[in-house]
Amino acid sequence: MTHIRQGLRSGRWLTAARARGYSLILLGLSALAMAGWIAVSDGLIDRNGKPLGTDFSSVYAAGSLTWQGRPAAAYAPAMQHAAQRAVFDGREVPFFGWHYPPFFFAVAVLVAAVPYAWGLLIWLAASLAVYLATLRAILPGRETLLGAAAFPAVFVNIGHGQNGFLTAALLGGALHLLDRRPWLAGLLIGCLAYKPQFGVLIPIALLAGGRWGTIGAAAATVAALVGLSFITLGGGVWHAFADSLTFTQSVVLEQGGTGWEKIQSAFSAARMWGASIHLAYAVQLALALMLAASLAWLWHSEAAFELKASALATASLLATPYVLDYDLVVLAVAIAFMVRHGIGSGFRDYEISLLAAAWTVPLLSRAVAGITGIPLGLLMLLTLYVFTLRRAALDCALSAVCVPSIAQA
Repeated sequence: MTHIRQGLRSGRWLTAARARGYSLILLGLSALAMAGWIAVSDGLIDRNGKPLGTDFSSVYAAGSLTWQGRPAAAYAPAMQHAAQRAVFDGREVPFFGWHYPPFFFAVAVLVAAVPYAWGLLIWLAASLAVYLATLRAILPGRETLLGAAAFPAVFVNIGHGQNGFLTAALLGGALHLLDRRPWLAGLLIGCLAYKPQFGVLIPIALLAGGRWGTIGAAAATVAALVGLSFITLGGGVWHAFADSLTFTQSVVLEQGGTGWEKIQSAFSAARMWGASIHLAYAVQLALALMLAASLAWLWHSEAAFELKASALATASLLATPYVLDYDLVVLAVAIAFMVRHGIGSGFRDYEISLLAAAWTVPLLSRAVAGITGIPLGLLMLLTLYVFTLRRAALDCALSAVCVPSIAQA
């Protein structure tokens, strides 16, 4: 037992050969599972009666409606569902809602310009490529590509045809470019507004860090996206989007229409354990306030940028009540920055083992929550965030440079 504890503390058990071997095994098994799932499907419909790429069908249907000159119909559940059935020649398929701001129609229109299977393939291949390129930029090295490709959240995202790759690439790319290209970083952050729930804490971090150029670029990007959507789609689509938010909040989030085991938030955990809606919101709000306060301290300090970036990526997942297991692709950004810091400054006790556990958790989070009611994804995010703050505090204690001076304040 002592030997195991020492191994976990030091992280020596995770050799380069083992990390490579585990990644190759998981990558191979996942590829075989996906190929088998496609092979036993009935055309574009899988064995469970769902479209291949499940959630992607909503994006494709919204794009089809836009090509027909009816983008606002994507926000009406009945018309959106009818459009989804039409994609599959009238076959009955489950409803997957369209919940994105109107400027995300740009993606929907592009993928709907080709047949469904090609649209799904192009979407996944292109977004996976930018995700991998972003992780490689953050943490250069051949091992990064293997670890990033085999990351279990990648396969969850592919199975849903979702946008976790794009979210991770935008946030990770913005953090990577923040010092060298602050305006470009702001542009990427502005584009991240297609999933506004992940941007709640970004302004707090940027304000605390005095990143005014990035803040201006992000605001200008959001304004430009909104303006372009008004010009190309009309104001009616924004009214339809606003009207649809009630359905999204009440059915998808508050009533757990997506499934509590899939949502990795404090709100979902509270609801899964029987809490009322008001209590669950109170828990989520309390967590968000604690995250905001700690991030403000961290980003205003002289702590290593890698720790700031990792903490922000993790906190962005924790702050929202609506974060799905495929969104955990963003966790790869947090892990990459922590690994970069560890390589440069050394790893402290348990950090390597914790990062390995964080890398593994998307493989297990949904199943564990569904069977036991334990929100494994949430617990891992909280643990990683606390360890990141702890590392910053320990580094500060050694260097005595992390507390801002009176002049800085």
